[in-house]
Formats: sequence, C-alpha cells, structure tokens
Amino acid sequence: MGVHGLTSYVEGHRHLLKDVKLRDSRLVIDGSSLYYRLYFNSGLDQQRGGDYDQFSLRLQQFFSALKTCSIQPYVVLDGGMDPSDKKFATLRQRLQSKIKEADQLAHGRSGSVLPILTRHVLIQVLTQMGVPLVQCPAEADWEIACLARQWNCPVLTSDSDFYIFDLPGGYLPFQFFRWNHLSGNASNRYISARCYTVSGLCQWFGSIHHETLALAAVLIGNDYGAPKEANKVFAMLNENSFSGRGGGSASRIDGLLLWLFSFRNVAEALEDVSAFMAGGNKGQVGVITHKLREAMQEYSIDSPSSLARWFSGAGSAVLGGQISLLPQCLSLVAAQGLLPQWVIDVLVKHRAMLIAQVENSKLASSHCVSETIRQAVYAILLQKPRAGGGPQQAAGPQGGRGGRGRGGAAPLFVEEYDRLDLNMKIKSVAVQPLRNHLHLEGIAEVNLKRKLVLLETLGYQSPLCLLFPHMQLAVAVTAFWMQNATPKPSQPQLQALLLCMVYGELSRIFQPEARGVQPGLDRQRVRAGERRGLDLAVAHGFSQWQACLWSSLCLNQLLLLPLPAPHLPRLFSGTLAHGLVRYLKGGRPAESLLPVGSFSGKLYASLLSSVKSCVSGRWVLLVDGQENRGRGQGRRGRGGGGRGRGRGRGAQGRGGGVDELANRFALLMSEEEFDDD
Repeated sequence: MGVHGLTSYVEGHRHLLKDVKLRDSRLVIDGSSLYYRLYFNSGLDQQRGGDYDQFSLRLQQFFSALKTCSIQPYVVLDGGMDPSDKKFATLRQRLQSKIKEADQLAHGRSGSVLPILTRHVLIQVLTQMGVPLVQCPAEADWEIACLARQWNCPVLTSDSDFYIFDLPGGYLPFQFFRWNHLSGNASNRYISARCYTVSGLCQWFGSIHHETLALAAVLIGNDYGAPKEANKVFAMLNENSFSGRGGGSASRIDGLLLWLFSFRNVAEALEDVSAFMAGGNKGQVGVITHKLREAMQEYSIDSPSSLARWFSGAGSAVLGGQISLLPQCLSLVAAQGLLPQWVIDVLVKHRAMLIAQVENSKLASSHCVSETIRQAVYAILLQKPRAGGGPQQAAGPQGGRGGRGRGGAAPLFVEEYDRLDLNMKIKSVAVQPLRNHLHLEGIAEVNLKRKLVLLETLGYQSPLCLLFPHMQLAVAVTAFWMQNATPKPSQPQLQALLLCMVYGELSRIFQPEARGVQPGLDRQRVRAGERRGLDLAVAHGFSQWQACLWSSLCLNQLLLLPLPAPHLPRLFSGTLAHGLVRYLKGGRPAESLLPVGSFSGKLYASLLSSVKSCVSGRWVLLVDGQENRGRGQGRRGRGGGGRGRGRGRGAQGRGGGVDELANRFALLMSEEEFDDD
C-alpha cells in the first residue's frame, strides 16, 4: 500500500525517524493496517482458516496497553471502492496475488493471506471494548490524515502514503510501535515508538516546500498507478548523473528528491517536470500539468475533518459519500463498521470482490456454495419497489451494460471477482427477485418479513429456535453448508465445528467444568511447530463453511439482525477444528472429549441434533424444555409430527438432558440480565 519503495527509503535513513515516548495523547489508527499487522506479527494461523480466539485476545491486549498509557485510540476503517475507479486495477492485482499466495499456503509454502473473518472480529472486539470506530464511505487514508491534522495528533499505520501527508503530530510506523513492551514506572507508562514528519524530510533536503513531496509521490507511483510519461523524467535523471545516495529504488527516489527540491518552489518544479514528460510536444504540457496537479490533490489535507464530527456524536450524515445512498438505519450501521464494505460496492458499482481463502484450487471456489446467500443480498440492495408492490430492477451502475428485454427492465447482474483454478475470474451473477419482494427502502418496516427472508435463504420455511439465541445463525449456516457444499462435508468436520462452538461457550459462561474440558480440547490443536501437512480436503470444507458464514453475516446485518450476531472469536478456531478432525478420524467419538452428563456434553448433543434435524428437512422448536417437531417446509401436513427412521442416539433419549440444559440456560440468562443492570 502507498508510494512504491518509500518505506524502504525512509527506513534506510533512520535519522528521519525520531524516538518518541507516547502517552496522554489521542491516536488515530488506520484500522486496515492494524488488523493486518497485528494478525501477521502475532504469528497466528493462516493455513487452517484462522485462530479468531487468539486474535481477539491479541486485540484486547493491544487496546489495554493503550489504556494503560492514557492513549485514546480512534480507529478508522476503509469503506467501499473509490467511486472514480482509479484504484480498481490495483485491487484486481491484489486479489490475483492473494489467490496465488493462498495456494502457496495450501501446499506448505510461504504466503500472507488474512482469514476471511479477521475484519469482522476486529469490529466485534472494538465494539465490545467501547473503542471509537468509523468505517469511511471509501478509502480512509485522506480522512485519517485530515483528522490527525485537525487534532494535531499522530497516526499509527503501515501505509507509506503517510510519508507524504503533512501531519504536525507525525506518522508512527507500526513496525516501530512497541505496544507490547511498555516502559516507564507504574504511574507514568508510555509506549516507545519512532515518529516521522514531512518537515524533518524537507529540512534534510534544505527545503520548506512540503508540496514537492506530493509531486514526487505521483511520479514514483502509488496505488493509483504512475503516469507512463514519468519514465522520461527518470531517464533524464540517469543521463545527467543525477543519482542519489544508496542503490536500487532508494537511489532512484533519492535522485528524484534531490532534483525536485533544487527548484525554488513546487510550481517551478511542476513546470519542468511537465516539459520533460511532454517530450517536446508543447501542446501536451498544459494537459500533463493539470493531471499532475489533480493527482497531487490526493495529498492535500487542508479541509476540516468530517470524522471529527462523527467522533463527537454527530451521526453518519456527516460522512456523506456512498454511505448516504443507504437508508438512515443502515447508513449508521455501515458507519459503525457493522455492514461490510462490499455492500457499498454492490450498491454503487454492482461489484463484489470475494476474499481469497486457503483451499483446494483444483475445486470450485469456496464462495460458490454461498452464491444464493449473496444473491439475496443483491436483490435487497438493487431491486426497487414497483408502484403496484412488485419488484422492479434498479438502475445499472455507472457505465452499466445490458439491453432491455421486451416490455421489461434491462436484466441486472452483479460482477463477482472470484477464483477459477489459480486465476481471478469475473462472474456475472443474476439479481433474482426475492419471493417476499423485500427491498432496501422499506427494510426498517417489516420485522417478521426480514426474519423470514433470512431463514428461507438459508433453507428454512419456519424459524429455528435454539437454547442460545446467539448460536442460531451459526447453526443455521452450518445446516446450509451441510446441504449445499460439494464435496459433501464429512461427519468429523461437522463434529469438529460443533466442538469448537462448545469450546467457545465454555469460555463465555465460565462453567466450573470448563477447567477440565477446555484443556482436553486444547490438546488437540495443531501446533505451530508440527510438521504434518495440511489436510486440503478439510481446509476446503472449512473454507466453504466460512464463506457461508461471511455472506450470512452480511445478509443478517443488512436485514437489521433478525437473528443475533454470533460472537466470532468463540465460534471457530482453525487449528482447533483441524486438530479435532484429526482426532475424530482416528476412530474416537466426539463424546470422549466431553464428560458424561456434563453441560458441555448436553450442549454438543443439542447442537448436533439441531443441525441434523435441519439437514433432514425438519426443524426443532424447544419451548419450555419440550420438543415440538414440524416439517422443514414450514407447513403442517404429511408426516409433520412423526419421528423419522435412523435418527440414532443423537436425537433419542435427550429430553431430560435438554430440559436440564434449558433450565440452566434460563438461569444463566437471568444472571446476565441482572449483571447488565
């Protein structure tokens, strides 16, 4: 991210980075850099789908360290794609790169691929800890810089664009931010860091014209690319032996800066640069100058920050941009980071960039199994209500395509950017009207319909009620995955997933038995030092499950949470899930890890029975501890009350255990309500 080669250049001139002791300060944090750096620097799992429990713990430790030093963080996240599409080519290249890296990880080679739910976990942890957070309408760099300049405080990031922004409070590169080694005495803790300022770089070159750096950044190239004519400038510098200090790209950057700072001001530098780039074509000088000035404006941060008003409680309306296209109830959710940024991309550009996962590249992408879930998202976002109440196609994206059919609107598609073999593939997915004709504009007014849309999309015609409300969506998604995934998930995979959920629940409710059960489950984890190869079939299956959950979380949030959002760090751990599959494939039953008659054993049996009932086309409703059964199609009729054959012990003889579990759950919930008061 940022200006090509500039991080290496600055780090090669360490005097540009001043030692600071950070405490008693505001700190604006680039949220994307935060979760990338914190996940990768912590050495957490990438091959097996991610260890969200450990990442959650790392996040809590990070923000606790800031609190100890009286540092007030403000986290700013990127939103949707840039409406101008200036960065779209870069985004496509990154997706292609991540597809290749994911395949390298799948075969035991090196790579860096974030697990698909990492950003969701970050947002959940920040929300629960009360850390101020905002998701911008589009890319956040400029907004972050404006906020930090207005507040005169530093920025924590790893984006080299911040070597160009003129920030009085400075830029703190994440790699030098020693948050996990606090210094000072107990009453005066601080974090050691290194701070860069534009003024420091300009002084080194004997100049006061910081705008010159913006021109240098445009010529070197950033995420928006570089002008093709810039090569003429670098060729001229080489011919005139205008070489810089160091070698390679550092010398190239140094030579350019030496030359640009030799001019009396940026206007004079711009004039000469444009002339060289025009190559003797005087008619092009003005055009090139205009384009360069326009590109340099990306680094101009004189405007007041809209984020300052957001953090003061002014609401999402101050953010404007693409978020304002959503209804008010959803624009607030989007600004809080709870509505994924790809929703905005679908709404504005009719595009969805799907996240690469570690999977079997010889099989279909893991996202294929969840296409129908995303189609429901597309229908809600893009269908418009007709005057008579039926659905109507929305207008196409800017520069949209497709012709009109006879007597109707043009067919509408969303372009999905996904994997095919080892290449990025664009797939046009048709927007299919929902049976309930639910549309974006009326989404806040139809409570029952919202829940019905979610359950029907996941394959239910009647509500699924579980003992723990926050587990309903996870179990419904698991049943959807079992019914739709190809190849079909194995019994050990299903059992391992449910054991992960039990493990997480024991962490949440602090059952006395957890001291015995959790260590036993933990011992099955795949450890970092183990040399066993990745079970690619298991990895592919769990990636499919995560893809289903990823799409379902978005649909559930878009529908204003008809089901409670699951707590992701307690839901899935890749190293634990893979280790449990290995254990179960050894022929040992899942119940051997759970004490007989225990809370954990009964919870596991209840989850397993609920998933299997859903998969077999039946649903289970627990009311006052009693089991009522109905058809999975949501209507009374043939066989509605019967018990199918071959249900096995998982469904038989569990009435007493479920009844006891229901009573214990009711007690736990009442205690939680009391604690909240």
